[in-house]
Amino acid sequence: MAENIVAQAEEKLKSQFNRIDEISLYNQKKVLDAFIELKISSQCFNGSTGYGHGDIGRETLAKLYAKVFGGESAIISPLITCGTHAISTVLYGLLRRGDVMLSVTGLPYDTIYDTIFGKDNGSLEEFGVKYKQIDLLNGGELDSEKIFQTVKKLKPKMVYLQRSRGYSDRKAISPYDMKPLFDEIKKISPESFIVVDNCYGEFVDKVEPTNVGADVIMGSLIKNPGGGIAPTGGYIVGSEKAVDMISTRFTNPSIKLDIGSYEIGYRLYYQGLFLSPHVVAQALKGCLLVGQVMQDKGFKIVPENDEQPQDIIKSIIFDTEEELIKFVQLVQTVSPVDGYALPMPWEMPGYQDKVIMAAGTFVGGASIELSCDSPIRKPYIAYFQGGLTYEHIKIFAEKIANDDTFKKQ
Repeated sequence: MAENIVAQAEEKLKSQFNRIDEISLYNQKKVLDAFIELKISSQCFNGSTGYGHGDIGRETLAKLYAKVFGGESAIISPLITCGTHAISTVLYGLLRRGDVMLSVTGLPYDTIYDTIFGKDNGSLEEFGVKYKQIDLLNGGELDSEKIFQTVKKLKPKMVYLQRSRGYSDRKAISPYDMKPLFDEIKKISPESFIVVDNCYGEFVDKVEPTNVGADVIMGSLIKNPGGGIAPTGGYIVGSEKAVDMISTRFTNPSIKLDIGSYEIGYRLYYQGLFLSPHVVAQALKGCLLVGQVMQDKGFKIVPENDEQPQDIIKSIIFDTEEELIKFVQLVQTVSPVDGYALPMPWEMPGYQDKVIMAAGTFVGGASIELSCDSPIRKPYIAYFQGGLTYEHIKIFAEKIANDDTFKKQ
């Protein structure tokens, strides 16, 4: 029964799967060409100790990320603890007292809130940075007219865009939709830095935000670009000018990127980046499959499966808190690690509501691995994401197809 439901869902998704395979091949070639051009060798995998002066692995990895993601310079480091850390480092590196940060995709992700508005914690607001916000239109599109008017009036130091949805019910934003916006912003205010939180979006399409005019992109290495094997870390890629400014906050104005050791070595970071286009494709196919099964059961999904995804997340909207919790708990039961555990909502640091999270992953909390999380608030949305292999996600799809808990009357 479950196998038939999943087989029917796969049949509906053939054209989308073919499109994902074509994008994956394109991105795999792009990554391979960068490896060959930069003459990556086993020497690059070696670590260093102490100050890390002349760390070839660290320096070459930064050049590799810059090449792959269309930037002039990059900071790639296991010392960046997460995506939130990478974002905060960029904000503090580029913004000064009196500057305006203009977010054009509404309020940024929950964990950035205290960076901008926190009290007695050295937030941007306490440092005299002014924050302005333009919400997305009701359909989830960028409000271009209002953005252009505001940029013309304020000449913000930073125009900030969050590619993925965060904990909202909107769709992720395509780099192709960013391009006309970025082109016009640069005409109106050439000195404004365009900054994109690229988390969950790497290798989902053929271009990245830096290819269409963004000055800086950043994200986590335990999401897409780590390929499921990078153990920690984050990345920042962008223009020479922007990355130089950010580097003074990453370390120190007199040190910048000249030091930074990592004794364990960098093989997993290089190998993870190489695997990433394929792993992202596996995750995308899996999210489409689970989304199709849930849609066929009568649940609303975002985005719809006839739309090209722009991140590795499929939002599934439930009627009740109980349904949401049960779905997340069911994800945990097919986890290769801690599959016996029962996730429950808890007050997770950095979030405004209790959060439930299924993350039975080899790398703790890695969103590129099969996982699911949600804040406990209306609307009740499960953010299903990741998956290192399509087969693993298909096993979950068969399980959910066979569960009568999730069936609309």
